[in-house]
Amino acid sequence: MSEIVKKQLEEAKDSMNKAVDHVELELTKIRAGKASPQMLDGIYVDYYGSPTPLSQVANVNTPDARTIIVQPWEKSLIQAIEKAISDANLGINPQNDGIVIRLVVPPLTEERRKDLVKKVKAEGEAGKIAIRNIRKDTNERIKKLQKEGVSEDEAKVGEAEVQKLTDSYILKVDKHIDLKEKDIMTV
Repeated sequence: MSEIVKKQLEEAKDSMNKAVDHVELELTKIRAGKASPQMLDGIYVDYYGSPTPLSQVANVNTPDARTIIVQPWEKSLIQAIEKAISDANLGINPQNDGIVIRLVVPPLTEERRKDLVKKVKAEGEAGKIAIRNIRKDTNERIKKLQKEGVSEDEAKVGEAEVQKLTDSYILKVDKHIDLKEKDIMTV
């Protein structure tokens, strides 16, 4: 296989890795009934007029499986943090004691578990679509290379390799979905 086709395959592999990493990141944000600091990723606090990630203005930890403690580095921020968490619509009510904010993660109902599984599958499908789009773009670049002088056989081999990559990365996404689904459905 020519170096040009190999380069296209490497680029496709990198892009597909990024797509799988993105799916993993999105799945960590979906709570499975257990408290985790990642549940608060994506929450921004108004810090002297500029939106700042919560993790940069407070210490976030989980003392047990059902509780998240948010301890602001500046006491004056406690109201802003409480408001940001409430506005994030996580389904958790923050409890402010003046020093720390406690978030008690309620146990999931069967209906809520099923909703979360649907959300997990939707995230997984978005990841698979991204991988398929990478496959399509790579195949188009290989066809373009064929017009520029790469032999037809090398182009066919390249397209077959792209399909193998696509299949393997879609399997990876499926594994992540299955693991998260089991995690959510475990009572």
